[in-house]
Amino acid sequence: MTDGSNRICILGGGFGGLYTALKLAQFPWESSTQPEITLVDRSDRFVFAPLLYELVTDELQSWEIAPPFVELLANTPIQFRQADVEDINPDSQQVSLVGGDCLDYDRLVLALGGETPLHDVPGVADHAIPFRTVSDAYRVRQRLQNLEASNSDKIRVAIVGGGYSGVEIACKLADRLGNRGRIRIIERNDTILRHSPEFNRNAGKRALSDRGVWTDLETDVVSVGEDSISLRYRGQIDEIPVDIVLWTVGTQVAPVVERLPVPRGDRGKIQVNAHLQVIDRPNIFALGDLADVHDADGQSIPATAQAAFQQADYTAWNIWASLSHRPLLPFRYQDLGEMMTLGIDNATLSGLGLSLDGPLAHIARRLIYLYRLPTLDHQVKVGFNWMIEPLRAFLTPQ
Repeated sequence: MTDGSNRICILGGGFGGLYTALKLAQFPWESSTQPEITLVDRSDRFVFAPLLYELVTDELQSWEIAPPFVELLANTPIQFRQADVEDINPDSQQVSLVGGDCLDYDRLVLALGGETPLHDVPGVADHAIPFRTVSDAYRVRQRLQNLEASNSDKIRVAIVGGGYSGVEIACKLADRLGNRGRIRIIERNDTILRHSPEFNRNAGKRALSDRGVWTDLETDVVSVGEDSISLRYRGQIDEIPVDIVLWTVGTQVAPVVERLPVPRGDRGKIQVNAHLQVIDRPNIFALGDLADVHDADGQSIPATAQAAFQQADYTAWNIWASLSHRPLLPFRYQDLGEMMTLGIDNATLSGLGLSLDGPLAHIARRLIYLYRLPTLDHQVKVGFNWMIEPLRAFLTPQ
């Protein structure tokens, strides 16, 4: 590491990238090492993904869970660039952006997240909707509004994937549509939420059962049409009519990350050491969905928001330490449990010796996520809105 290194480029403004940038801006930099921090993201907004489901049911507004980067970074020295990344050259230490601009770096943070693969099954790219972004949530909501305004007796929704995202969106849609909804989850394994703690898995199964959501286990999707989905169960193929198909399975790294000449781990993810540095590239750090992370104790780290929060703290520290001649810290993951929303005003929470479900878990989940919002200003604005919203609803004439 050389003295005077001061250009930090962070690619991706999700939990890993944004929180790394904000943490870096808080360190007591000496004038000789004060960095230029640039955050690059293709969107103009940060997305607090665990609360994305609440957009579909109108429980929350987009400004609460997707504030603009310029607002979040207004009182920091962090520069924001809205752009797609075209190429990364680790030898010349340069990032090329779509449109022709280039960024030089001394430290690079790869936090571009994952993408939902849509081309592995015929018809998915054309007819299914992924659920990762605010635009995805808007597409679902608009489609629902059109169907709700139609003369259709039933609104048929197929959700592919029985993991966290699939179960959470299924419960939200069931509460929104009520008796008019016909919702099914399609899962290729023999159970839903197979990576979830038993308490949360059982709570999820109860929530789906109470809402009349069907679960098709050990079932594969053969193809997706404009108004149908073909399923294979034990060798037999059935075609089922649908109005909406949501695709919540799988993740893949972005093409620009795939092209990087670096060691790969599980599912093509970038291998990093315990300090979250890319193997053989100590000036590049990788975290979140695109990184194959094992912590100092050797445990494999899940690709979750909770893990990205924690990795961001260590990444920021280790960049600061590498530029100020301090020791780097090996990443140590703390499993704080998991939370899931299971419908309107309903959730489940399990961790640190505590297990809750129902309205109390819903309140706890909201408070925990309020604390996790990226800046104090945004926390105050959102928290104040959550306090006055019940009063506003009470005073508004029906």
